[in-house]
Amino acid sequence: MRALVTGGAGFIGSTLVDRLLAEGHAVEVVDDLSSGRLANLADARADLDHDFSFHQIDICDPNVVELIERSRPEVVFHLAAQIDVRVSVEDPVRDARINVLGSLNVLEGARRAGTRKVVFASSGGTIYGEVDPEDLPVGEGHPQHPVSPYGVSKKVVSDYLHTYRELHQLEFTSLALANVYGPRQDPHGEAGVVAIFAGRLLSGEPCTIYGDGEQTRDYVYVDDVADAFVRAAERGSGLLCNIGTGIETSVNELYRAMAENAGVDTPPQYAPARPGELARSALDAGRAGLHLGWRPFTSLKEGTAATLEWFRSTQG
Repeated sequence: MRALVTGGAGFIGSTLVDRLLAEGHAVEVVDDLSSGRLANLADARADLDHDFSFHQIDICDPNVVELIERSRPEVVFHLAAQIDVRVSVEDPVRDARINVLGSLNVLEGARRAGTRKVVFASSGGTIYGEVDPEDLPVGEGHPQHPVSPYGVSKKVVSDYLHTYRELHQLEFTSLALANVYGPRQDPHGEAGVVAIFAGRLLSGEPCTIYGDGEQTRDYVYVDDVADAFVRAAERGSGLLCNIGTGIETSVNELYRAMAENAGVDTPPQYAPARPGELARSALDAGRAGLHLGWRPFTSLKEGTAATLEWFRSTQG
């Protein structure tokens, strides 16, 4: 398979790139390095046996359409995005420019290239909005009422994918990701708290929890997510599939687990809650199991331990 990965120098994207190359696929990466890092692609770039190339370009640049058209990928994995909910609240125009208009450039490039399928990184943590506790974990049939511009932008792109499928026969699968965490993670974005806690716990700095810490999230490990993307290249066409564990974990519980693993007994600090953030979130991934043959295989204990170990290694 010839694949193109937007946002491929990012935390999730680079993990997917490594997985695709390990399976023998040809991979091109598009990333403007605004948040992604070339260091994340060190293995991909170093192995001369890999069919791999990198293009530093913003998906908002109209030239990205021609680049994708020339590359003629069979599958486009679209992960490039503005990923910070708080940034989207503060600057919704910028969020829409990157996440909506930039995504349209990617879709246009895929259409012109004759691409078979786009696999899109949507956001299960934001597109459904506030969900009644009795509806958790939430399924894909739940109404989508995002409460942040970031969630709105992800919903809009999924709508465009449906339109491109009807108008241009461009297949797609949207993966509504829970809060993804793991090695290479950036402190920004939906599960950035894991990276923030890891860095601060290992350096002996205090950790701050916003709100009372009882807000919950569904934390899913990055290797499990990369597996879902690879599966979606061949399955689940025309579907939105949740990718999560179905387990709610509060920020307080997350802190206690990570602090214990890091050998820290200092309590966290608390600060006022931030606007645009959900009180509770968890995803029912039954559809992904049925249509993608996917399930999460990494426990939170195993995943946070691996993440802490990676941060230790990067701190020397």
